[in-house]
Parts: sequence; C-alpha cells; structure tokens
Amino acid sequence: MRRTAYATWVAGAVAVALAATACGGAGADTSAVLSSSWGDPQSPLEPANTNEVQGGKVLDMIFRGLKYYDPKTAEAENMMAEKIETTDSQTFTITIKDGWTFSNGEKVTAQSYVDAWNYAAHIGNRQKNAPFFRMIEGYGDVHPESGSPSAKTLNGLRVKDELTFTVTLDQPFSSWPDTLGYPAFAPLPRAFFDDHDAWLRKPIGNGPYAIESYAKGSEMRLRRWDGYAGQDRARNGGVDLKVYTDNNAAYNDLLAGNLDIADDIPAAQLKNVRRDLGNRYINQPAGIIQTLAFPFYDDKWGAGKEKLRIGLSKAIDRRQITEQIFQKTRTPASDWTSPVLGDRGGYKPGLCGTACDYDPAAAKKLIQEAGGLPGGKVTITSNVDAGSHRMWMDAVCNSINNALGRDRACTVNPVGTFADYRNRIHGGKMSGPFRAGWQMDYPLIQNFLQPLYYSNASSNDGKWSNERFDRLMNDANAKDEQSRAVRLFQDAEKILAEQMPAIPLWYQNGSAGYSERLSGVSLNPFSVPVYHEIELN
Repeated sequence: MRRTAYATWVAGAVAVALAATACGGAGADTSAVLSSSWGDPQSPLEPANTNEVQGGKVLDMIFRGLKYYDPKTAEAENMMAEKIETTDSQTFTITIKDGWTFSNGEKVTAQSYVDAWNYAAHIGNRQKNAPFFRMIEGYGDVHPESGSPSAKTLNGLRVKDELTFTVTLDQPFSSWPDTLGYPAFAPLPRAFFDDHDAWLRKPIGNGPYAIESYAKGSEMRLRRWDGYAGQDRARNGGVDLKVYTDNNAAYNDLLAGNLDIADDIPAAQLKNVRRDLGNRYINQPAGIIQTLAFPFYDDKWGAGKEKLRIGLSKAIDRRQITEQIFQKTRTPASDWTSPVLGDRGGYKPGLCGTACDYDPAAAKKLIQEAGGLPGGKVTITSNVDAGSHRMWMDAVCNSINNALGRDRACTVNPVGTFADYRNRIHGGKMSGPFRAGWQMDYPLIQNFLQPLYYSNASSNDGKWSNERFDRLMNDANAKDEQSRAVRLFQDAEKILAEQMPAIPLWYQNGSAGYSERLSGVSLNPFSVPVYHEIELN
C-alpha cells in the first residue's frame, strides 16, 4: 500500500460521517474472530517504513492518524484531528482530540506525532517513506541528498502544548492537511523509542485492533481493542491474517470452510467463482493499475532507450490477455491512472496514445531501431505467490514472442514470495522489466504519478527522473483549483507516454469471496476488506 501528498480539493465538500459503532447487528457475535488471506509484509511494521499492500493492511487496522479515508468514498475526514488551522497555507496549527491512548495505555499527545515525524524524516533511520516529509521546513537538514545530516529534528515542527503542535512547510501548500490519513503520519508511543526491538516484535498502535501475535510465514492474530477511542470500532472480536503463498490454496480453503475471506480470487477460478460463491463474491472497480517498470539504473534499459520501451509496450496484446485470463476483472490500460478517478479526479482515457496500442509490426520495427533487445532477450520478473501473476507473465511473453517472431525472445523470472520480490526491488537488483502494481490511496491522478515517477519518490522503484515531469507536478500541487491542477497533472502524464518509464498493462477490479458465516463484508475503493465493519453470524 503506497501513498503520497495530494490536494485539499480532492476531498470535496461532502463529509460522510463514520457509521461504524462498537455494536453489531441483531444476532451478531461481536466476540467471534474471522480469518482472512494475507502475505508476509516486506519490512517490520514501522508506519514510515511500510509502502506495500500487505503491511499496509495491518497498519490500517492498528493505527489511526489525524485524517481517515472514508471506506466508501475515500474522502479525507478528521479522525484524531480536532482542527487544522492556517492563515497562509504554509504554517498549520494542529489540535488533536483529547482522550485517545495507545493500546499500551500511553496517552496520544502532540509530542507523539512530532516524535514520529522526526523519526520518519531522519536519514539515519532509513525509512522508505521519508520523502513524505520533504515539504516540512528543515527536511534537507535531517535528510540531505549527500553527506551527513546537520540537524536531528525538523525545524518546521513545534509542540505548543499537550494537544497542539505547529507545522511549517517550506512553501505554501493549501492541500497539505488532507495528506495526513496516510499511515506514515501516524503517531508513535514512547515505547517505540524506549525499546525499539520489542516494539518491532509486537507493534503498538492506537487503532481499533491490537496485534496479539505474529508467526512469520504462518499468521498474524489481531484482536479488537476495547479501549479504542474512535467511532469506527470493530464489530467483531478480531482477525487472523493467514499467510498464503498461493492464492489458489486460499480459495480452496475458503470453499472448504477453513477461511472466511479470500481477497485475491485466482484467475484460474474466475470462471467458477459465481457458481461457487453466488452473492458472496465481490467484483468491483478499484483504484489499482498493473504496470511493467524498467530499471533505469541499468543502462540497457535507461536513457536513450525510449524506442525499445515503447516497442515492448506495443507488442503486448492487452485486450486478449484481459479477456482470456481475467474474465472481466481487468480492463486494458490506456494511461497510468485508473477509471475510478472519473473526470474530476483526473482520469483521461487514451493519454498513453498509440504507445499502448497493440501493433506487432510497429513493435518489431521500434525494437530493431533501438538496436534490438539487450543481449537478444527480455526477462519479466514478478512475485508469483498471487496465482494469476505467472499466468499473465507467460501470456505477455507469448505476445512479445509472437510480435518478434521468436520463441524465446521473452522469458519470465518468477519470485516465490512478495516479501522477497520487494526486497530485490528495493536493493536495485532488477535487470529487466518488473511488475509494479499500484493501489491508490485517494482518488486523484496525483497519487498515481508522484509516488511512482517523481525523482527520488518513495515508490519510484525504477529510479526514472525527468525535470519537466517534476516541474509540472510541483506546479500542479500548488494549485487550489482542481481543474487547473488536473490539466497540469495530465500534461505530466503525457511525458510518461513519450518516455515510457513503465508500461501500463491493465486496470484491476477488486475481487474477494467470503464465507457464509460473515455479513457486512465490503471492499473499500482501494480493494481492501473493511475489516472493522464485518460481523459474524
């Protein structure tokens, strides 16, 4: 799960009240525990060091921050924030609600936020999401691009009293408050700093659930925390997140009654799922796109290889793959965002232009003009613990091979687990195109662009960099009017079509199945089960 800054006007004018309460419906067993499929996270669950989906699921259950994204609309609403005030869109005074504690009994204070943000930003702590704090004054002093830091804390953070702190940005940004629902901005207890190793073994948060235990490769047990101060209290007794390295196994366990939720229906089962589950199958549009990113740290794929990258894009028959393998749960991509954004959020079909059109003859010509495939072949890499990944990887390679008229021009490199795969990416060990799926954090084009393609952004795994793109993103972020900002974001997206740092493949639906003993099951717009609303009959 990866997130980044966005503009205030994304949230719109309508505030939707959180409806969940601690009470379940008639006949619901609020003490019962449900089970759900899961995968081991890449890293220990520090809020500022988690930028992938599996770890993000847990953070969303055990933490609540200043803002919260509504599970039906994705709109930003106040959670721990009582109010966020500013007169100049550069210095913000934040007052938090009284009465909140962490699950170990510690009170959540303004200092809890300031300490957490200072830790996240400091280069010595090597937090993946440190760039989310780059707009706070003093970031360059604690996280310099080179050399040693000249300060230990961000100059732009000041605690005024137990419930109030101020944040000064390095430039005006009126939309900054609505970024604060991202877990990287979560508060941290003193226990995190006093005994960091113990906290990593059993993270302590302030959300509706608390971690009871975790056995890597097996399961994580979360239980409802009855001391939780928010309105969205859990309607069940807890969730056991069970680790699966094959989503076919998860699906079979669901059918056998050994699992309550499988939130990644394998492609091989899509033709049977409605017969198997009936109305217990969920298939809905989600803010997810799958792409193939290129490692720009490898000269074979980087600067000057635009024709090669575009040629490979044109060699992929997206429509055939989505129809034959994914059974209407994917749609061929024609840009780098998602249709769920709509016009207001910035989606504009066709921004990829002809670069995303299947054209075998043109693909072959472009690749030849680029000097051919590096070393005469291309290898696609992805984790394969989600069952459909191997199927589409083979299909993409078959499409490329057919376009080039060679049986072994394209091969696949399957990596056994998501955690291992992300570690390889983070270590800069990709030697060819690799899967770079993205799950939105809020419904705006900016969230699909800045974290992935802005220079040195937290999820820019391919290390692509373009000054024109960065400049357009900065200009768009500074706009208060949505339509003006969206136009600039779309102009930036057109640069992606010229450079092809990542090949758009398809837009992905959220899909899940659940057992007969559950009710109130839904997926949020980010395709994650809304665990706290689920009831057990």
